Amino acid sequence: MTDQAERYDRISRGYARWWAPVLRPTALRVLDRLEPLVADGARRVLDLGTGTATLAVAAIQRWPKVEVVGIDASAGMAEAARAEADRLLGPADRRRFRVEVAFADRLPLRKGEIDAAMSSFVLQLVPSRYAALREVHRVLGPGGRMAHATWLVGDRRFRPDDVLDDVLDEAGIGAREPEGRRGDYESVEAAVGGMRRAGFRHVEAERMDLVHPFDAASYQGFIEEFDEEDTFASMSREERRRVSGRFRERLEALPRSAFELRLPVVLAHGDRG
Repeated sequence: MTDQAERYDRISRGYARWWAPVLRPTALRVLDRLEPLVADGARRVLDLGTGTATLAVAAIQRWPKVEVVGIDASAGMAEAARAEADRLLGPADRRRFRVEVAFADRLPLRKGEIDAAMSSFVLQLVPSRYAALREVHRVLGPGGRMAHATWLVGDRRFRPDDVLDDVLDEAGIGAREPEGRRGDYESVEAAVGGMRRAGFRHVEAERMDLVHPFDAASYQGFIEEFDEEDTFASMSREERRRVSGRFRERLEALPRSAFELRLPVVLAHGDRG
């Protein structure tokens, strides 16, 4: 199992509560890119890196005849996907969704088995995006389409993050290291080129912003119960009480406008010839 898969096994519950809702509105834009294929009869859909089944559930609710197979490298995330489907779908719809644990470059699907594929905020995590895209290309039938959303490289500062770093530094823990995901696309043109190299045709991509309005309470919950859960869990009870109190005070001093998270995203799709 890769380090990424092990990490997502650990954080699956917090991801469902805190991070999936942040990604959801942007992720759902991927479905619009597959709408023409479904209208023309596409029925078998792959959700690559299904996570908490945001795309899969939405696709099943939107398209009554579609069947979705969700793939995730993390067994914990696969369980979270099943739980969300159980919660949100009725029995008949639930039977149109199955989840399997597998890596993106070794899909347990036959050549040409899938009519359309979708993915949101996953391809920045895989060891080789080229290998993952080639594997999707393999399992797509002629005329199939792959649509995905993922991050663009950006250096925008988020003031609540600065507050967190200051508080951790003052507590003697130290500010966090920059995340610096290697898999973020450098540009929209890079996203187009990557899909073309993997064999896709008629590739189109656009830049957009993911926007999410946190407030002091929701951002603190996101940090302490998900993003930096390990850091806060490692503190003594008294240290956590002190650091959390200082964190809350500093956050509440920020203007409301400071809590608007805005991050650059690329939305791309390409067709299998």
